[in-house]
Amino acid sequence: MGAHRGTGGGAMSIDPVRAVAYEAMREVDDKDAYVNLVVPRLLRDRGVTGRDAAFATELVSGTIRLRGTYDAVIATLARQGLDRVDAPVLDALRLGAHQLLSMRVPDHAAVSTTVELVRRHVGHKPVGFTNAVLRKIASRDLESWIGEVTRGLEGDEALAVAYSHPVWIVRELRAALPDPAELPALLTADNAPPKVTLVARPGLIDPDELPGTPGALSPYARILDAGGVPGDIAAVRDGRAGVQDEGSQLVALGAAEAPVDGRDERWLDLCAGPGGKAALWGALARQRGAVVVANEVQRHRADLVRQGVRALDNVEVTVHDGRHGPWEPGSFDRVLVDAPCTGLGALRRRPESRWRRTPDDLADLTRLQRDLLDRALELVRPGGVVAYATCSPVVAETRGVVDAVARDRPDVVLESTRQWWPHRDGTDAMFLALLRRPA
Repeated sequence: MGAHRGTGGGAMSIDPVRAVAYEAMREVDDKDAYVNLVVPRLLRDRGVTGRDAAFATELVSGTIRLRGTYDAVIATLARQGLDRVDAPVLDALRLGAHQLLSMRVPDHAAVSTTVELVRRHVGHKPVGFTNAVLRKIASRDLESWIGEVTRGLEGDEALAVAYSHPVWIVRELRAALPDPAELPALLTADNAPPKVTLVARPGLIDPDELPGTPGALSPYARILDAGGVPGDIAAVRDGRAGVQDEGSQLVALGAAEAPVDGRDERWLDLCAGPGGKAALWGALARQRGAVVVANEVQRHRADLVRQGVRALDNVEVTVHDGRHGPWEPGSFDRVLVDAPCTGLGALRRRPESRWRRTPDDLADLTRLQRDLLDRALELVRPGGVVAYATCSPVVAETRGVVDAVARDRPDVVLESTRQWWPHRDGTDAMFLALLRRPA
């Protein structure tokens, strides 16, 4: 198999699979690309498929998830300091470290192919340095290295290095967990590659028509076997099914199943992009004769929503700032606010997010979240329900927002909150609150 080749000669040909992984790493690092977008594009462009494609995907995603730990290891071996290692060389070293410490790749293959990447893409000068660092990394296993790089650290600082999360995220997750003793299990779950989960959109396809095993929580979920490719499934291609985490499915189900007083005909998804929840919500609404307005502020994300709901005739996609859209107050029976957030609940699925988000993001996002929830409560009629959701467990984005808005609105009742967790539920860390305007 091409992804596992590696020879020791100086004239070896470059491994095309690792070349794709390296190119993806550079785009993520240098151009702020997203792993879930750049890797499939490069695999397609280079004609890499099957087991080679799976290898390249795990190599990139796993390397970026565990980058913090690998950087700590490399820093102990780079005498000039990590900041003095050129970024293209550092990305290659990270890829090599992942193969040596976390994948079943022979040491000689991991070292020689990484050295060759540096030779071809950077030049001859850093080849010796790269080779020396990788051989030292190969001299210990991951557990031993973690013991080395966390020596002298305590508490959250040690966890941040051992589990490859920025320390501020470790602290936010600790504060969000009902039992802080669960924190290592949550950090471990964040570093595990998620399984691909399908959703059968009700009324369009029966879940039993999809491949995979039933989900544990959503009646519409099917978990694909390793190596399953959603794009090969006809129902996914034509919009009767989609790819959607079970936690996301549960948010849409919770928003649809909450009882309302009186009519139940007009629903609003205020922040609908990229469209997964809107499609499931639209399918559920269609079975009841209800229509859905799926609104998204960004046009390119609205196009993704249109693609997602293409099999539904009861969903209208609009493009407005949800805080100022042209809807009449009290004109909807249900409103879903899947608010823009830090996305810290999906770190296993979006490996680059942990390295891009900063604590400063929270202040801007929580202001926006409060404004969107306030607007949703204006747009729902008395007797209707608002569902507020985030793909984040961070207290400031979840109960902090909901409690602040409810406290300032005597016309609103906070009925329930629910938080799902990767380590407990096998889902992304999704939060859902249901608020009601009493009739």
